[in-house]
Amino acid sequence: MADLQSQDYIRRSATNLTPPSARHHELEVAKLIDVSRCIGCKACQSACMEWNNLRPEMEEFQGAYENPHDLNPGTWTLMRFAEYEDEQGNLEWLIRKDGCMHCEDPGCLKACPAPGAIVQYANGIVDFISENCIGCGYCVKGCPFNIPRISAQDHKSYKCTLCSDRVGVGLEPACVKTCPTGAIMFGSKDDMKDWAGERIAELKERGFQNAGLYDPPEVGGTHVMYVLHHADKPSLYSGLPDKPHISALVGAWKGFLKPVALAGLAFAAVGAFVHSIVSGPNETTEADEAHARLEMEKAKRSGGNGAKGEGSATS
Repeated sequence: MADLQSQDYIRRSATNLTPPSARHHELEVAKLIDVSRCIGCKACQSACMEWNNLRPEMEEFQGAYENPHDLNPGTWTLMRFAEYEDEQGNLEWLIRKDGCMHCEDPGCLKACPAPGAIVQYANGIVDFISENCIGCGYCVKGCPFNIPRISAQDHKSYKCTLCSDRVGVGLEPACVKTCPTGAIMFGSKDDMKDWAGERIAELKERGFQNAGLYDPPEVGGTHVMYVLHHADKPSLYSGLPDKPHISALVGAWKGFLKPVALAGLAFAAVGAFVHSIVSGPNETTEADEAHARLEMEKAKRSGGNGAKGEGSATS
């Protein structure tokens, strides 16, 4: 795990600079979730809450296996359950561990206007720095997986951090450590891809011809990947996006509109400076002030006459 510990960041929200210390770091981490081995025990969900000292929001029973029914500021990972009937009429459970996908090209980071509120470390982990968060919610709009949640208590945004604090000292994420079936693995992304390839071959031998790896290229790949029996239809797994994409508005803001807006502000500042040098500051003369006083007196007299007129009409 020592080579996976890098806490150097390569991206920070609201900035375009890459720290020199992180530019040549190549080893990336990944968490691999094999849904074919998941039994839905929710041990990973409990371990996440325990390690991060989370207290989920209390809610009424929704008549479903999910508890709570959705992600929230106190639930960063959630087991989702779906029933699927194939063409032969066979029923099967499709169980998926839901949480942040840690995109290589994170839409949340692109959308965030607060400097340093969202960072991406050199190993690929995308982390939220709550003390820098301004609670605007733009990260929610920018996420193609609808993951971040805003707390009603402190108005900060929260999500899975892939246990960056544990990884930083050479430990695996809490959910990985607690999984009793080995459905969740963690290591370098290359190693996880190799292991996924072997597992997919096994699933195809068992009759799952559409088995495959979910690592969507539309977001540059992800640092949380899935082995799916039905990789041709990711949406079967409780709405996992078939082709996730970052909003065009977010891309335009980061790639085009924001630099143009900043350039406009710069030109306005330069124009104001040049005007002050050439024409000098705007100054009022005594005649201007006298005219202003006269206009004020007229306004007062017209207002008083209007009030008297109303009183006469009333009487």
